[in-house]
Amino acid sequence: MIIVGVALLAAVANAAVSPVSRSTMVSAMTAAEENSYTPAALFAHAAYCPPSLTSTWSCGASCDALPGFAPYGSGGDGDATQYCESFLYIVMPNLSDSSSSGCCSIGYVGYDPTYFQAIVVAHQGTNTSQLLAIVNDADLLLSPLDSTLFPGIPSDVEAHSGFQATHGRSAPGVLAAVEKAMTATGSTKVVITGHSLGSAISLLDALYLPLHLPSTTTFSTSIFGLPRVGNLAFADWTDARVTNLAYITNKHDPFPNLPPKLLGFARPSGEKHIVTTGLTDGDWYACTGQDNTSVDCSAGAVPIVLLGDYSDHYGPYGTVYMGSCADPYES
Repeated sequence: MIIVGVALLAAVANAAVSPVSRSTMVSAMTAAEENSYTPAALFAHAAYCPPSLTSTWSCGASCDALPGFAPYGSGGDGDATQYCESFLYIVMPNLSDSSSSGCCSIGYVGYDPTYFQAIVVAHQGTNTSQLLAIVNDADLLLSPLDSTLFPGIPSDVEAHSGFQATHGRSAPGVLAAVEKAMTATGSTKVVITGHSLGSAISLLDALYLPLHLPSTTTFSTSIFGLPRVGNLAFADWTDARVTNLAYITNKHDPFPNLPPKLLGFARPSGEKHIVTTGLTDGDWYACTGQDNTSVDCSAGAVPIVLLGDYSDHYGPYGTVYMGSCADPYES
């Protein structure tokens, strides 16, 4: 019911917002470019597996698709939040008070020797079967970012309060795990991924981690089904600070158009939109600018949220489906 209410609000918002000049420039992607996002999609898919399995990388087909991955931490319950005390128990037991309780974000951190030769940070998306996660998505207020987590960020940069709260609970554990993996492997490359709510938390990580890791660290962020996370100042700040960002939207998925622009939300640049299922030349389009209104981009493909296809939110992203720990190549 909450999602329907938000969708109704978005439908009204789309009708009420005055036209704003947006880019409609797009370019067809090649099969090689499209397929380059498959490894990130597989890691995002695996974040839907329970921590008891990702902590030992024994999650069946999801883990088998990513051979050699070495986890440095995983945790969460997909309910109250999407890492927390249980994450810290696994990653850095000496950092956590054993009397603490509660959980945050399902996900994991580890080293991938196969595809990226990098440390991977992956966050799980919204588990729609658990109400608290949905309520978290429906907390639509914009608020300034925490200056402790994001030192030096301008005061006009604001983001979704619910996304921020979830990210804030996970951030110290994620940073500790990344630092542990960097020390153990010597890697200075970090890949960030996630789907749905996980993509929003990942985008905040893409702003957060560079502020707390050595300047020699390089980052790549490939995320899927990204909703709008912050205001226009946030989108501009993201464009200026997040290097190598790509967010993939799928056909008529309405979720990337939530929360609505009427509430002050905006999307950054970096959209890659799937227009046809597959991985051949022209199945995906690279969309120039923020909230591109071309019909080959999400905002143009789904101008009325209520007419979107919610099943598209789960894929396939190329050949990979999201939303469960089942075989990533099966819907």
